[in-house]
Amino acid sequence: MATVADSIIEVRGLVFEYPGVRALDDVSVTIRRGEIAALVGPNGAGKTTLLRCLAALDQPIAGSIRVDGVDALDSPRECHRRLGYLPDFYGLYRDLTVSQCLSFVARANGIEPHNVPAAVERAASRLQLSDRLHDKAGTLSRGLSQRLAIAQAIVHEPGVLLLDEPASGLDPEARNSLAQLFLELQAQGMTLVVSSHILAELESYSTTMLILRHGRVVEHETLTGGAADVTTPMHLTLSVPHPALESLLAAAEDVSDCRMENLGARFRFAGDAQARQRLLKQLIEAGVPVAGFAEERVNLQDAYLERVRELDEGRP
Repeated sequence: MATVADSIIEVRGLVFEYPGVRALDDVSVTIRRGEIAALVGPNGAGKTTLLRCLAALDQPIAGSIRVDGVDALDSPRECHRRLGYLPDFYGLYRDLTVSQCLSFVARANGIEPHNVPAAVERAASRLQLSDRLHDKAGTLSRGLSQRLAIAQAIVHEPGVLLLDEPASGLDPEARNSLAQLFLELQAQGMTLVVSSHILAELESYSTTMLILRHGRVVEHETLTGGAADVTTPMHLTLSVPHPALESLLAAAEDVSDCRMENLGARFRFAGDAQARQRLLKQLIEAGVPVAGFAEERVNLQDAYLERVRELDEGRP
């Protein structure tokens, strides 16, 4: 669990209702600074409603939201200056140029007139739109329109970026480009919350996974490479079974959460590359017939479906 010191989004006891429907039911979650949080769940789970509440656009009936230290319910306009939001269905001023679109949004977010040109240049450069500044928004392709919409969302240099289905309608090449962009924004210090049905796409850049079902957060899991992850999932495979493998791994330094298989084991490892090499050497010297030893990337879709199965079976 993130502490107050390193968290940038704090949600406590959030409740939101539409007429006759409770869209969010006692949602509490903390997102750490610098994370890319994947927001997943079936249609109607409350993902868009949660994003709109975080963006201080919808007012819940109970609970609290703090974004980068600002109370989103008491000070929505100040919250808007701390975050960027890209909805699923966004609009562009088609008759304005890219530069004019960015300038308008910059001023709307409180950037002083003399600072607007520099802000526009920075946002356009980040989104690879510098050569399109004089093109009208209505002439851009789907992928470039998406980039302009994201540029508008970050032109005021927010600490948090919320995105609802950002890759919808994009081709595979544009989706890959978008994933690289999100990693670049993260490297520049931004925290992202991304809702998407395309789990394979989310897997390429997400550090945590939030599962929503029936308006509740049922899982908040750190993925491999996450900001809070201090161990690495490993998969050891053997050519033939070895009776001493379990005891060897149990006695090994930096090994935890070991799950034995017929031809190997899966476990978490806290050491660096040199420590990993030492462990492999120890196993081979002990006569373990190692056929494979590699880091195991968490498969987001498999993790999601497994958790859903556990919930459907009544397992906590």
